[in-house]
Amino acid sequence: MSSERSEVFQAVCIGNLLDKLGVERYSVMGTSYGGFVAYNMAKLWPERVEKVVIASSAVNKRLSDNGPLLERSKNTEVKEIKDLMLPKTAKNLRSLIELAVYKRPYVLPDFLLNGFLRNLYSDNIDQKKELLDGLILGRDNTVDVSPLQQEVLIVWGEHDKIFLLEKAVELEEYDENSDHNFAMYII
Repeated sequence: MSSERSEVFQAVCIGNLLDKLGVERYSVMGTSYGGFVAYNMAKLWPERVEKVVIASSAVNKRLSDNGPLLERSKNTEVKEIKDLMLPKTAKNLRSLIELAVYKRPYVLPDFLLNGFLRNLYSDNIDQKKELLDGLILGRDNTVDVSPLQQEVLIVWGEHDKIFLLEKAVELEEYDENSDHNFAMYII
């Protein structure tokens, strides 16, 4: 596994790219894994990042969150987070869709899901696994979230089954003592 797969390293890469392009101040936004990267960019460069939007992204994720997530998948074939997030079978992709999509189609035929697997999930699969393996957050049960200095907007799905709404509420509590604008929008 490459050591260059953590969300912190990804944040550094994007920050360095923006620096090379001469972009001095910017806002960041990220959903899910992208939210992990956006949070780290804001944490690393408070003088450069003006505003932050984190959407459905539990930067306060703990290792102990994995078990309940796997249980919510209701799929006995899914033993690890990698099996859920990088499905190899139509059944496993269906489990992920049931967690990720609130108003999903009633019927999703296997041929359609297999097409998604062939066209979306099979490319660069080793690198995608390395991204999951390289995550720093959620490796243990401690949460290393510090309030950001920027204005922060948290956007969260009320029915999110991957990162439950309680994670958004917890993030808001981490930010209670900061002296900047913080807003949460639940959809």
